[in-house]
Amino acid sequence: MDDPTRVEWREWGRDAFDEATAADVPMLLSLTATWCDHCHEMDRETYAEPRIAANVNDSFVPVRVDVDRHPRVRDRYNMGGFPSTVFLAPDGAVLTGAGYLGPDGMRQVLDSVRTMWETKGSDAARIPRPLREDNPPAGELTPDIESAMLGQLTETYDEMAGGWGQSPKFPLPDALEFALKRDREMALRSFDAVSANLLDEYDGGFYRFGANRDWSGLQYEKLLDSNGALVRAFANAYLHTGKDEYREPADRTVEYLTATLWNDDADAFANSQAPGEDDAHTLDATDRAAATEPPVDEGVFAGPNALAIEGLLTYYAYTDDERARRYAERALATLREDLLTDGVVAHTLEGETALGEGSEPVPLLATQARALSTLTTTASTLETDVLADATAVADATIERLHDGESFLDGPAAGVGLVERPLRPLDANVAFADALLEVAVLTGEEQYRERARETLEAFAGASDRFGVQIARYATATSRLLDGPLVIRVGVEPGADLHRAALRLADHEKIVVPSADGGGDLEAGTARVERGDRVSNSAETPEELSERVQSLLE
Repeated sequence: MDDPTRVEWREWGRDAFDEATAADVPMLLSLTATWCDHCHEMDRETYAEPRIAANVNDSFVPVRVDVDRHPRVRDRYNMGGFPSTVFLAPDGAVLTGAGYLGPDGMRQVLDSVRTMWETKGSDAARIPRPLREDNPPAGELTPDIESAMLGQLTETYDEMAGGWGQSPKFPLPDALEFALKRDREMALRSFDAVSANLLDEYDGGFYRFGANRDWSGLQYEKLLDSNGALVRAFANAYLHTGKDEYREPADRTVEYLTATLWNDDADAFANSQAPGEDDAHTLDATDRAAATEPPVDEGVFAGPNALAIEGLLTYYAYTDDERARRYAERALATLREDLLTDGVVAHTLEGETALGEGSEPVPLLATQARALSTLTTTASTLETDVLADATAVADATIERLHDGESFLDGPAAGVGLVERPLRPLDANVAFADALLEVAVLTGEEQYRERARETLEAFAGASDRFGVQIARYATATSRLLDGPLVIRVGVEPGADLHRAALRLADHEKIVVPSADGGGDLEAGTARVERGDRVSNSAETPEELSERVQSLLE
């Protein structure tokens, strides 16, 4: 993107830190995103002001980081949103930080930080708590974890506006899906609120969030990862209800992803679309058609693409929508052929930000987890051949990122705080949940045990998890109770397989096998949950009966 600022930004890396050390001056780290309207505003209003820019250039080493391209920097220095304005000692420890700063606020902060540095130096810096307390509190997995999360959802549920919490209002797809099985009325009212307030009725796709409790103050950026997750969530709501009011938002979002966010050159999905002109989203259809199209960040990132593929395949599984299948297959081919090497999924197609020293991709836990989940979804819905890639991703992640009883977000190497270990709860949970699916699909029990170990590593704090971590309770429930498994002795796409995909709840795992496999006779299906196993079924009707009897 064009840089209207007068600041002499350096790139994140060793050179910038060496420069700050040699000059004995603090660093100014600016975390931004191409889709972030307030970031662009701060560039125009604050960093473009000549005296502020001169002050920054003379007294600091300024570093600009795109948070989508450097997620490990984002996760260690994020001040609660973007832009994040963070002042660092030359070793990367944090002196102070803020979000958006206008010209007056920036002048005050620059003076304050300069005085702090002159009087205290590096003694004023600190290491954020998540990087000081390395080991999470472990505990036992019990059914109380699921009950506690449902209690959190009930306590924070907004009876008036739908959704959870006061403000800002995010769509929270994992919470939507957790509630869908456990309090359907609360879930569907929240689905209704998300579609009524965040869905772009003109172009399709979901806006990022509403700033206020009633979902007003819309933030009009659209991100691939949240839209992919919401396609999956709304498809699952359609599975449970059969109502078009949940299918249609998913369909409109599939249309948005495959049109506006499709990067034809890369044969994959682009990362995001910025808000564009301030009033464009409030225009009527005629005027909006004539308005300038908001810019799209064409960057291709593996994790968000994996979420989009999974969302499209989930929608296809319930609707036979050929557009969703076709684009999912194309993006999946790019993921497997261009981003996956020996079980490690490169973060992006953009070259150096995907690589470590040399030319090998760097494993990032969130990316590995999303890719693994997409591969297991593919194995359940499209083709079982991808299981070789799935086990390669699982094995490489365990080998490269497992530490103690859980997983690090990436290799403990880099500059600044990136060299310090971080164990992100959300990525650990996503990976553990995907490992459970690998165990069911392959019959390899070591993956289930690794999933259990990972979830146990965080269980000591589970009573404090907020609704944003609802997937932890979902994964724990699946592990303790055993997921509902439907084994079908037919190839993917056969009538019995398609019927299995559309039965029961969205947390099930469908295991297709054209030759039956094990003691399952080809052409039949069987339902399992824990130690309970149904009789064989030969028709979709019989399979439905077997599922119902096992769930009773």
